[in-house]
Amino acid sequence: MSLVSHHTISLDGYVAGPDDEVEWSFEYGSATSLAEETMVRIGAIVAGRRWYELALERWNGVDGIYGGSFDGRVFVVTHHPPEESGGARITFVSSGVEDAVAEAARTAAGKDVGVFGGSLTQQCLRAGLLDEIVLHVVPVLLGGGVRLFDEIGARVELSRVSVAAAEQVTDLRFRVLRR
Repeated sequence: MSLVSHHTISLDGYVAGPDDEVEWSFEYGSATSLAEETMVRIGAIVAGRRWYELALERWNGVDGIYGGSFDGRVFVVTHHPPEESGGARITFVSSGVEDAVAEAARTAAGKDVGVFGGSLTQQCLRAGLLDEIVLHVVPVLLGGGVRLFDEIGARVELSRVSVAAAEQVTDLRFRVLRR
């Protein structure tokens, strides 16, 4: 099992624009082979509370993940779990990112665990949990929003696994090196 940060980003490093908009990420061509491969590899997802709230409001909740093709569980890291259930596929974890990743790994059926969100990716990097970063870079400069690597806290060494391009999307896949 690998822990994989999987995001589409703008050239200036944003995963969401102002007002958490992400529609721009779909304007530059269809999913690449790396995107398809990564989607198939992921058996569970760790996401933040912000992602959860936005997913409910804008993207049909967990049923909207990967265009509706994802059928795994989502573990939402939050300090304040809601009183109501998020549904059978949502588990709220308030004991930290490490516990959320461990729970997700147990339910991923031997597949990888995906990480959604800039803050959560940064937390996983700082905790030494992240194994891989898969990025789909699109040719736009947003100038503001949610950065993917804003506050990682220290230098992180990566090894490039692959680079590819399709239509206007450039794919980058990196392995996180451990010291």
